[in-house]
Amino acid sequence: MSMLRERAAATPATTQASPGRPRVWFRLAVTVAAALLIVLLTYVLPPFRTYQLATVGAYLCVTAGLTVLIGRNGQLSLGHGALMATGAYTLALTQNALAGDDFAAPGWALAVSVLAAVAVTTVAGAVVGLAAARLRGPYLAGLTLAVAVVVPSVTSTFDSVFNSDQGLPVVLNPPPGTVPMERWQAWLAWAGALLTMLLLTGLTGSRFGRDMAAVRDDETAARLAGIDVARTQVLAFVVSAACAGLGGALFALLAQSVSPGAFPLTLSLFLLMAVVIGGLGSLAGAAWGALLLVALPALAQSAGERAGSARLEGNLALAVFGVVLIVVMLAAPGGIQGALRRLGHTRPVREVARLIRHPKGGT
Repeated sequence: MSMLRERAAATPATTQASPGRPRVWFRLAVTVAAALLIVLLTYVLPPFRTYQLATVGAYLCVTAGLTVLIGRNGQLSLGHGALMATGAYTLALTQNALAGDDFAAPGWALAVSVLAAVAVTTVAGAVVGLAAARLRGPYLAGLTLAVAVVVPSVTSTFDSVFNSDQGLPVVLNPPPGTVPMERWQAWLAWAGALLTMLLLTGLTGSRFGRDMAAVRDDETAARLAGIDVARTQVLAFVVSAACAGLGGALFALLAQSVSPGAFPLTLSLFLLMAVVIGGLGSLAGAAWGALLLVALPALAQSAGERAGSARLEGNLALAVFGVVLIVVMLAAPGGIQGALRRLGHTRPVREVARLIRHPKGGT
């Protein structure tokens, strides 16, 4: 935990707002540009790659929220897979209840179901956050780990509601017009991801974001500065839980079903390793982590299939993540985004940037 705090403290965000921080209009422009790029990719990529692109968007909601919790506020969570399951099951139950006997949900049902998933997961995050604000180090890790273990077992205890290990189907209306299902799912997933990134970017640049950084760096100094440490930590956990709930709801929409097997304990470990590898404390690093969460298991599955071993195929993804984590810790302690940031400050890159700004013969 202390190592995570040190790595997070090394990120650019500190207790003062930077004068060069992007303004709202710039963040909106970047969001619109990213949305246009995603739409373009959904027309270029084949259906399976489009589905993978949608999965990256769903993961991005979770990794961005986890980055805020760990990198910006200094709290460790090993239970975000369980929070994703909470959002996914809430969406499935709400969507199926609104569909009724005709198996066709109203047009507004999807928005209501997603909001319900975020709301329920936010409440669950508040409950866990209240307890987490009183715990530190291994005790906090143990609490969130217990949540990751307990939540999936609830589906077996109340099998009449959650249908045990078989899970629940998710009623999803056909896409509008002639839009393919994979393209429609990618649009939905990235709409949630880009909205999450836009809101979290504004949040981390606000006074609350600076309070989180102060609490992360030194809780005693933050208290002396008049910051309510417990309130800040609880709110950070609530924000992160809401993002996890949205990500879980989007996963339910992508799979069109939800089951406890989709949210194992290893998912929480993957999420933690992804944000560390991507760059702890950086929302851009969260994007790299979301990409790795899709790319590395796919590569591990492909390698397992070539080896012809089902056991290897099931365990290779975790081994690959572990090896990548070790390599990144040794070669780039700041993660992928930290390495790219350092590369941007090297002399050759600065010279190229200078030539772009002031070409030869220019004034």
